[in-house]
Amino acid sequence: MVEIGKINTLDVNRETDNGVYLDGGEHGEILMPQKFVTPEVKEAGSATVLVYTDSEDRLVATTETPLAMVGEFAIMKVISNSRFGSFLDWGLPKDLLVPFREQKADMIEGKSYMVYVFLDLQTNRIAGSAKIDKFLDNTPPEYEVGQEVDLMIADETDLGYKAIVNSEHWGILYKDQTYSSLSFGQKIKGYINKVRVDEKIDLLLEKPGYEKVDAISQKILDELKENNGFMAASDKTSPEMIKAMFGISKKNFKKALGSLYKKRIITFDSDGIRLVE
Repeated sequence: MVEIGKINTLDVNRETDNGVYLDGGEHGEILMPQKFVTPEVKEAGSATVLVYTDSEDRLVATTETPLAMVGEFAIMKVISNSRFGSFLDWGLPKDLLVPFREQKADMIEGKSYMVYVFLDLQTNRIAGSAKIDKFLDNTPPEYEVGQEVDLMIADETDLGYKAIVNSEHWGILYKDQTYSSLSFGQKIKGYINKVRVDEKIDLLLEKPGYEKVDAISQKILDELKENNGFMAASDKTSPEMIKAMFGISKKNFKKALGSLYKKRIITFDSDGIRLVE
């Protein structure tokens, strides 16, 4: 079954001067224009493509990648406004329409907004929505502590940063547990710290528990190896310097040093730490 607005692998039915027609099942044949047809496609008899509607509402296939597919969020720039809504650049020849009903406030040409890409099931048209709240927290958050997740930074508050978790839920990164600068729309890996009774999600940028020390230890070892086995930093170094060097807290830095020292991997000098030869 073809999923509009997502990646599909479809069989080639026939080839013409315009390109190849792919088997779209219940949607009929779908044209992939000649400029996307490679020798590999002809040899394999199939193509991995994104399916979407063109300016005439016909299904077409492309190997180009948009900023977001159906079911995903992205930051997009407004290209123009019309009587139907605002058109945003989402990385494909046909701009993405955000209808007026899907705007929280009038979108301004030239400005960028976070939008959710969805499929209108009645028309099979792909559209965008700036009302992102209605697409989040619609299912129970079934995560485990320490689970790695995909995050997108959506807003900064007094508590910290609001982030979209796996394109499905809201979560928060608290400022006192965030040791690097984050920006609107930034995509990063994070970890589940806690799912509260009210189903709110607390996040971390470092893996909680003892496992995170291993990752930090590797950062320290990499830095030592790049500097001939010596680093002018130790458990006496200021928290600000540690944050600038590694983007982590002094507490976690000291834990990692302790772990490396116990394993006899490093020694402490008066002015820093050194790899054991």
